[in-house]
Amino acid sequence: MKSLRKVLVMSLLGLSFAAFAQKGTTLPLWPNGPAVASVDDNDKAELTVYLPDAKKATGRAVVCCPGGGYQHLAMDHEGHQWAPFFNMQGIALIVVKYRMPHGNRLVPISDAEEAIKTVRRHAAEWRINPDDVGIMGFSAGGHLASTIATHAKDEAAPNFQILFYPVITMDLGFTHKGSHDNFLGAMPKDKKGQKEYKQLEFDYSNDLQVNRTTPRAFLALSDDDKAVPAANGFNYYQQLYKHDVPASIHIYPTGGHGWGYRETFAYHYQMVFELKGWLQSF
Repeated sequence: MKSLRKVLVMSLLGLSFAAFAQKGTTLPLWPNGPAVASVDDNDKAELTVYLPDAKKATGRAVVCCPGGGYQHLAMDHEGHQWAPFFNMQGIALIVVKYRMPHGNRLVPISDAEEAIKTVRRHAAEWRINPDDVGIMGFSAGGHLASTIATHAKDEAAPNFQILFYPVITMDLGFTHKGSHDNFLGAMPKDKKGQKEYKQLEFDYSNDLQVNRTTPRAFLALSDDDKAVPAANGFNYYQQLYKHDVPASIHIYPTGGHGWGYRETFAYHYQMVFELKGWLQSF
């Protein structure tokens, strides 16, 4: 019965079992060395590119930032497993293995910005419309995605954003402390350093950085998320609404944190239908 239900849902979504056999192409993000060095020389940034069949290609692309508390990356259920869903809708998926910050926020930020720039540089080759490139993120990857959505300029700025149970704020009352500490590093001991640190907490509380040029958004959260309170995503949605940015928010009753594309998430099929509908709305 469960298998029959899966086949039916996949059929309605326009997916096929054959799609799951598709292989992506992995390439280094910084072939000539990164713009911002990491303290970990063994941590290399990469892109895995999943392109739809040329006959299906719509020109849209999604740059995906998996989560992991800025400490590790959940590359499968918050990355690669999404490829069939997007490809069968004619959308390219580019999964980013971004580097960990170790207290230097500019390391993952530079990786995510370069990922979007790389997609646009390859637009003709990959059959992508450079004006239809979005960013997607999960948990801490959602913080990175929303950082790019609210801070990036020109060719690094995305056209839309998709956020799943994102870390949004750096306010210690609501944030995920591990993500906060890994992203910003330790609080300095001197007063000047502490003042600058507080400014960074404000600057990277992305709900406070929304303006009328922020790209449209889709947000999906769980009400019972104990790791990253749903208030992160909800407060971000409120600011998007306040600034007349088109946004759609979905708060599911249960699910906790970190479900990604896992079918064990009770609202998995509802979520993918709602995301597909949103993607078709613009």
